[in-house]
Amino acid sequence: MSSIVIGAAASHTTLMNTKWDEVDHLPRAHAYRDALGSVRERIRATRPDLVVIVGSNHFRGFWLDLMPAFTIGVDRVVAAGEHGTPSGPQLTDPSAALGICQGLLARDFDVAFSTDLQVDHGISHAIQYLVPVGLPVVPVVVNVFGPPLPTLARCLALGEALARTVEELPGDRRVAVVGTGGLSHAIPFPDWRAPDGDDEEFLARSFREGRGRWEEFEPRRRPIVTGATPRLNEGFDREVLQLVERGRLGELASRYTDESLVAAAGNGANEVRAWLVMAAALGHPAVRRCAIRRCRSG
Repeated sequence: MSSIVIGAAASHTTLMNTKWDEVDHLPRAHAYRDALGSVRERIRATRPDLVVIVGSNHFRGFWLDLMPAFTIGVDRVVAAGEHGTPSGPQLTDPSAALGICQGLLARDFDVAFSTDLQVDHGISHAIQYLVPVGLPVVPVVVNVFGPPLPTLARCLALGEALARTVEELPGDRRVAVVGTGGLSHAIPFPDWRAPDGDDEEFLARSFREGRGRWEEFEPRRRPIVTGATPRLNEGFDREVLQLVERGRLGELASRYTDESLVAAAGNGANEVRAWLVMAAALGHPAVRRCAIRRCRSG
């Protein structure tokens, strides 16, 4: 019987690759980068056979012409390579990925699948900083930026179903589960249903028309994103980390609606869905602290 041997969650940002020289003097920047390395070593120490990465996509592989709530890459996985992140085909385990897909479908989760999945830093940042070299990955992409979104409760249920599905994988596989995405932050991605102003109209159009063309939109899109005013809520971040540490992250689903989550912590906080999937897959254990983020090993 296969089993989940470790879970971890962390924020992601391509600015680690493109703006590091601007923060290199800050101890907290080094603390974050060192924490990612610490988690990677903890994952390595548990000797996993593959890593399930639960993350988002920032309109480089998914578009409004088809936006599933959950998608699994079951064969070829290609990273977009934007802003210093990994590029090109990634190491995968198609038999395990297809087994996870089939197991979730058998549990009435209507997950989508792709045999040629393009991912961006919502998955590849974790490959770059958290996954030990040489380990295959199974990406699970959650829609967090193209509303309507899967509910927080549904993401918890996905994690629970993932745990039971992993146990059924043949070959006594040892599986790591990584949740990747932000806590509080705001990305200037508009609600495509009601864009306001020229920049939002442009971004909404790129969400509709970007399939196979995302690089055409990037020269205007990137300055919009990097020029946005930062929006953080440290109280929310500490709340999430405390709940993770206590094994009670599932309480977020009862504390926040989609609307109140964004109001409190910005639309980037929608990525906490990946943390919920990971925590539920591990059964919401109390966890050990890894520098400024948390991880749990078993």
